[in-house]
Amino acid sequence: MNLLEVNSVILHKMIRNTSYNPRISEEVLTDVLTITEPPYSLLVWNDEVNTFDWVIETLIQICGHSQEQAEQCAMLIHHNGKYAVKKDSYEKLSPMCDAIKERGIGATIEIAVS
Repeated sequence: MNLLEVNSVILHKMIRNTSYNPRISEEVLTDVLTITEPPYSLLVWNDEVNTFDWVIETLIQICGHSQEQAEQCAMLIHHNGKYAVKKDSYEKLSPMCDAIKERGIGATIEIAVS
């Protein structure tokens, strides 16, 4: 059962229960309906062109990482071939992804894996 189906089941149960206490059901309903967008991951890909220093500088400037966090991400990118350097909404990650690609570094956005 995916997240949408679970939310649908919860929604139907809450609608049936509104006659008992509509105020509580309405508050819960609002919370359930706002949790439908899946989180996304900004993946940075390893290559044989860009240096560690350039990737680290990019992660600091574009993603707001600390020096230590950017260094750790660069090592993980190098050893694993790719790494999810940031998780957020698609709207927030898209400009970061574009900025990273403009610097000649491979980057993509994917639905985050839990």
